[in-house]
Amino acid sequence: MSEFVFGERISGRGMVGSTLLALADEHPNVWGLTADVGDPIAPFAAAHPDRYIDVGVAEANLAGIAAGLALEGMIPFIAGMAPFVTMRALEQNRTDICYQDLPVRLVGWGAGLVNAAGSTHNAMEDIALMKALVNMTVVSVADPNMIGAIMRESIAHPHPLYLRIGKGKADRMLYDPATTAATIGTGLVARDGSDATIFTHGEVVWEALMAADDLADDGIDVRVIDMYTIKPLDLELVFSAVAETGNVVVLEDHLTEGGLASSLADAFVDHAVYPRRFTRLGTPQVYVGFGSAEEQWTKYGYDRAATAAAVKAML
Repeated sequence: MSEFVFGERISGRGMVGSTLLALADEHPNVWGLTADVGDPIAPFAAAHPDRYIDVGVAEANLAGIAAGLALEGMIPFIAGMAPFVTMRALEQNRTDICYQDLPVRLVGWGAGLVNAAGSTHNAMEDIALMKALVNMTVVSVADPNMIGAIMRESIAHPHPLYLRIGKGKADRMLYDPATTAATIGTGLVARDGSDATIFTHGEVVWEALMAADDLADDGIDVRVIDMYTIKPLDLELVFSAVAETGNVVVLEDHLTEGGLASSLADAFVDHAVYPRRFTRLGTPQVYVGFGSAEEQWTKYGYDRAATAAAVKAML
């Protein structure tokens, strides 16, 4: 765990590797698996080669092997790129892992549009896909220190879990781990406010916080909720925000359909809890092409400025 400095960048992938090593030292049933992208968990592989498997570019095989290990009482952590550990192995994730409700952890970095390597390497649909799988818990973290916290807590989590990470190379610290806990099944208030709530997760929590700063300069008081657990939703936190602020913007580096916004919309209708206004910001149903995350967030209208503008429009 790095010393906390708000906004300072550390490696989320490095946090995956160091946490996996620490867990394996403590728990003899922890395994690490990857598909030709094992550098971040190399320290684990060196220390525990008998519990490390690299299948090469064969993510479907990886999911099947993880399921077999879990059936024998192991806790397998699959580490890899988000679009591949979710989409290439979707059938195996569903049939082998989720239908049997096995404690396999999929840790995927490069989620959203952060890879800048085109649509094949983007993960715009991963939350929608993982949400749809029975028994699957879905977590999307903004702060690299939360990675370690969620991985550690997952040792006692009895269900499959997908842990979604941003680029994973230089991720901003947002919360002091000494005072802010990350717990599976909850979200947290990253900034309080009374005029509107921005629900967000992952890499763009920073954009939401910066947009809230800009809005404050104009006298607009915005609450930012880091809804890092997307399935199951922390409904108490969600409904209290709606009751107290009325207006809702959902900001996510994911398709606007199928992600957090869709889960919130379902919850509002199912429980007859209706915001005054509701706006969703994210990737539209298009082929997004190439470009940096920041360029594409601006292009598709969900960067810092667009988020602030959406709040102003509803007020």
